Amino acid sequence: MLILRCPAQLQLLEQTLRKSLPTTLPVLGTVMTVARGNPASHEVLVDSWPHFSIVLTRLRPEDHRDPRDYYINQLAVFYRDKGALQALLEGTEAVTQERAFQILGMQDGLDEAVQEVASARGLKVE
Repeated sequence: MLILRCPAQLQLLEQTLRKSLPTTLPVLGTVMTVARGNPASHEVLVDSWPHFSIVLTRLRPEDHRDPRDYYINQLAVFYRDKGALQALLEGTEAVTQERAFQILGMQDGLDEAVQEVASARGLKVE
């Protein structure tokens, strides 16, 4: 996953996400915040740039204080391809299994993808 820090990239991403409202709402607010100074220490990740399949926003890992606190370890996701979501959950360092986390998204299939990956790993999902 690539971390977007360049203001021009963040602005382009923001414009792209606005075209897919309301499903992009969970990530759009964080993208806007990061593009405007990032006072909350968030980061924006994409699988590739500029043609991305998934956008993930989260608090910077160094700001995670408690690995059991899924409120602090909140992730927001927007994806164009369910396969990209499953790949993110299954095998990237962007979503670590050592931490409890909460994932937010507004797209159909998000819950099923999370359940499939969790059951394959024998993990509990609430």
